[in-house]
Amino acid sequence: MTTGLVFAIAGAQLFFLGVYSLIVHTHLLRRILALNVMGSATFLAIVGMAQRAQGAAPDPLAHALVLTGIVVAVSASALALALLRQLVAAGGGTALEEDREA
Repeated sequence: MTTGLVFAIAGAQLFFLGVYSLIVHTHLLRRILALNVMGSATFLAIVGMAQRAQGAAPDPLAHALVLTGIVVAVSASALALALLRQLVAAGGGTALEEDREA
């Protein structure tokens, strides 16, 4: 088992952990964190699959895409946290309400 395969498997497991957390939790901060875990897992899987063959140099394009993705993920997380802060300041809660039948 190569290290690239181990990274790819770990990334897949972390991604599904993030999906589970996104589905289960209603608190918005926990959902933002779950999306961050899913993004990080995707980056880990891409870097894990970037190795072309045993002993060969990894694909530089995959590393460039991951670096760009990290910058975009940090920006999106900052935007989501700013929106959450505005929601709390407006008097709204941080948890999603259950759907109620009228």
